[in-house]
Amino acid sequence: MKIRKLLVANRGEIACRIFGTCRALGIGTVAVYSDADAAAKHVREADEAVHIGPAPAPESYLRMDAIIAAARFAGADAIHPGYGFLSENADFAEAVQKAGLIWVGPPPAAIRSMGPKDEAKRIAEEAGVPVLPGYRGEAQDAKTLTEAAKGIGFPLLIKAVAGGGGRGIRLVSKAAELKAELESAVREAESSFGDGRVMLEKLVEQPRHIEVQVFGDSHGNAVHLYERDCSLQRRRQKVIEEAPAPGMPEDVRKAMTSAAVALAKSVKYEGAGTVEFIVDGSKPLSLDTFWFLEMNTRLQVEHPVTEMITGQDLVEWQLLVASGETLPLQQADIPLHGHAIEARICAEDPTEGFRPGAGLILEFGLVEPVDGEIVRWDAGFETGDRVPGNYDSMIAKLIVHQGNRRAACAQLVETLSHLQLAGVPSNAGFLSRCAASEAFLTHAHHVNWIAEQGEALTHPPAEHQHASVMAVADVLLNEAGGSAPWDIRDGWRLNALPVRKASVAVGAEADWFDPEDYELDPDTPLPVVSDLSPRRFAVTTGGDTVLVEVPDFDADAEALAGGDMVKAPMPGKVLSIAVKAGAKVKRGDTVAVMEAMKMEHALPAPRDGVVESVSGKPGAQVAEGDILVQLVAE
Repeated sequence: MKIRKLLVANRGEIACRIFGTCRALGIGTVAVYSDADAAAKHVREADEAVHIGPAPAPESYLRMDAIIAAARFAGADAIHPGYGFLSENADFAEAVQKAGLIWVGPPPAAIRSMGPKDEAKRIAEEAGVPVLPGYRGEAQDAKTLTEAAKGIGFPLLIKAVAGGGGRGIRLVSKAAELKAELESAVREAESSFGDGRVMLEKLVEQPRHIEVQVFGDSHGNAVHLYERDCSLQRRRQKVIEEAPAPGMPEDVRKAMTSAAVALAKSVKYEGAGTVEFIVDGSKPLSLDTFWFLEMNTRLQVEHPVTEMITGQDLVEWQLLVASGETLPLQQADIPLHGHAIEARICAEDPTEGFRPGAGLILEFGLVEPVDGEIVRWDAGFETGDRVPGNYDSMIAKLIVHQGNRRAACAQLVETLSHLQLAGVPSNAGFLSRCAASEAFLTHAHHVNWIAEQGEALTHPPAEHQHASVMAVADVLLNEAGGSAPWDIRDGWRLNALPVRKASVAVGAEADWFDPEDYELDPDTPLPVVSDLSPRRFAVTTGGDTVLVEVPDFDADAEALAGGDMVKAPMPGKVLSIAVKAGAKVKRGDTVAVMEAMKMEHALPAPRDGVVESVSGKPGAQVAEGDILVQLVAE
């Protein structure tokens, strides 16, 4: 193989995943990183790492010159773009090749031809691929677009020609909405892509999203590796993907995959690509219910489900093709075994409109063992890593594989239910509820289904928090006692019934709990308790993780009596210190501010006094109990 050392122009889990294949093949690896990723997992896993700029992506991961310079500095002879960032940028592909480096991706010409959605659909039509009725003309004046919309009929979609990631798309239900939505779509397209051109397309009201994995080489060969169903989406962003597509008749599979391969061959495609189709989900899959949507000229986030059902390493295939070799298998030799499903694990809060979170990860991982065949875990972060707020919120992917779809669904729900992520918000419980729903199990879901369900999916059942609290109370009450009889926590009282309660708190709410007083629903998943510190626990129930604390009454009493120390109440980062040595403070004055558990915490002076010393430093990571400020009496 020609490639000796590979630079991955990306970060997070995809960089770690590519490095894994390189290690197996004996290829050296180079990571690039921004200021925000200096201590990131992908940096730790690479053989070498090169700094490329500040945290904002336009100043680091999107800088073509910095990445090529990093490759030269490290002596890399090839660049893999991963996905996102510069992966579908034809100019970057050309720059890599002009620098004398191997580009692990399709030819720049193929990227350009499939980039603009109108051009891609024109090429698809010429290749005999079915395409939805719509307008893809050059004229972009309001009169032309209005007349075209009337001819297509409502409802319809406005789509940015250069769009991607769900941006630049507007739904128009009736003619009266067209003018305002056109203006809005053009503004977003110009802002996001620097190209305000739009196209119009007939709306499929209950769409499914099915895509075909294709591969080509420089010797004229092209194959498919079956299809994936990516219909479970939120705001046009994929949430859960699976392979093969459920309910796929063999004649439809043959027609869809043949169309995808024909398109790949028509643009002389090399490497990994995905041909996406929109399907009318209101009807059974048939030869006249699917249409070409777009082609992604890169490796997809969801490629592991294809790897699981075929037993192939798609990154290895990419490296072979980039090295000038032929495809490893011919079409007839590509197997299809069982069913695989992938869930995207994100640091985001579904209860707050999927607000992304950032901060220190206190606990992260799977309770279930990862064997790579039934359960696969592609993660870009570990316990103790910090999630920056500058990039996409996806931090890992969970992939499961079983002999059939029902078994794979059950495996996914079970594994998600005990996935622990504490310190930053998590969508694991939301994913578990999606995968366990009747609509998903019967593959009756469609692209708009999540939006229709509302809080039934986004908000954890109250039973999950109750179970978490009771689990911690039970742990506290059943801890082994000391050597003396009065250290045993069995609730014994002289001449009275025993009382066994533990004081625990979730957020600001603290109370006394007796696990025997509360009968949990038998269908509630078993809570998994992790000790974060002597007084703090991360408890995961059905994928929903809560932080449960044991109130420190001794510390509270010390504060009421006028303690002299301001301590970090939990692990976190010092954001600011508001006082200097010698300053006078009143009880309750804010003396320091910390960031922990994705929140800012103002730490007050426990008494009136004078600041004797300040040991906390802004930007420093501190452990629970670290002294930040020392006071003395005035």
